[in-house]
Amino acid sequence: MCCPPRAAAAAARGRGGRGPPRGGGGAPRRPGRIRRIGLPYLLLLPALVLELLVHLVPMVMGILMSFKALTRFSIRDWSAAPWSGFDNYKISVDINAPAGEALLHSFWVTCGFTVLSVGLCWLLGTATAIFLQDTFRGRGVLRTLFLVPYALPVYTAVITWAFMFQHDNGLVNHVLHDQLGLTDKPSFWLIGDNSFIALLTVSVWKGWPFAFLVVMAGLQNIPKELYEAAALDGAGMWQQIRRITLPSLRPVNQVLVLVLFLWTFNDFNTPYVLFGKAAPEAADLISIHVYQTTFATWNFGTGSAMSVLLLLFLLVVTGLYLLLTSRRRKTADV
Repeated sequence: MCCPPRAAAAAARGRGGRGPPRGGGGAPRRPGRIRRIGLPYLLLLPALVLELLVHLVPMVMGILMSFKALTRFSIRDWSAAPWSGFDNYKISVDINAPAGEALLHSFWVTCGFTVLSVGLCWLLGTATAIFLQDTFRGRGVLRTLFLVPYALPVYTAVITWAFMFQHDNGLVNHVLHDQLGLTDKPSFWLIGDNSFIALLTVSVWKGWPFAFLVVMAGLQNIPKELYEAAALDGAGMWQQIRRITLPSLRPVNQVLVLVLFLWTFNDFNTPYVLFGKAAPEAADLISIHVYQTTFATWNFGTGSAMSVLLLLFLLVVTGLYLLLTSRRRKTADV
C-alpha cells in the first residue's frame, strides 16, 4: 500500500531533506534555466550598447534640437539655446514661406526620384536574375561582372560618373554627341534639368546589382519541378514567369522593395559627391536640402525639425507598407 503524500514528504525529510535522485525525472534547476535564458541577452548587449550610442542618443538629441532656436550664435552651447516650441516645424511646413516651399519642392523631387530609381532597379535586377537562371557557358562570369557596381565603394563609383558627365571632355557627351550624333551640342549633365537624369542614372547603376543579388538568391528556392510541369502543360516562358516565378518571389520582393525605398529616399552620398554641397534645383533631394538648411545657412533648429519630419514620414510609409503586405500574405494563405 502506497504512503500518503504527507508521509512520503516526512520520509524524505527523515533522509536528510534530500529530494528525488538526480537521475529522476524532476524539473531542471532554476539557475541553469535562467542562465540559458540570459545568455542571448548577454551576447546582444554589445550590439545594444552600440545601437544606443550611435543611433538612439543622436536621435534624441536631434529631436531636442528641433524644439530650440538653434543658430550660429547659440550652437556653441546648444543646451542653453532658447526654447522655440513648434516654431521650427511651422516654418518647415509653411508652403507659403520660402523655407516650406523649398522643402515641398525637394520632397516631390525625392518622391519622383525614389519611385523611378526603385522601379528601374527592381526591373533590371529581376529581369537579369531570371534570364541568368538557366545554365550556360559564361554564366558565372556574367554574374560576377554584374555585381561589380555593388562591390565598388560609393565614392569611387560616383566620382567616376562625375568625370564621365563632364561637359567638355566627358565620356557621355563624347558617345552621345561625337560618336552617335544623338544631340545637337554637348549637354550639361551636372547642372540644369539634365542633372535629374544624371542622378537617376548613377543611382540605378549602383543599385540594381543589389536587386539582382537578392532576386537571384530567391530563385534558388523555387523547385525546378514546377517549371518542368508547366512546360509539359504547354506554358511558355512568359507564362511561367507570370504564374510561377513572380508569385514565388513575392516575399523576397516585399523586403527588397522596402530596403530599396529606404536606401534611395535617404540617399545622401550620391548627390553630394556628384554635385557637391549645392545640388541643382532639378536634383535637390531632401537629404541634400536638409544638409543645406542645417550647415549652409546655420539653421540647426529648422534643419533638425526637417529631419524629424522626414523620419516620421518614413516611419508612416514603412508601417503602412508592412501592414498592407501582411494583409496580402494572410489573404494568400487563406
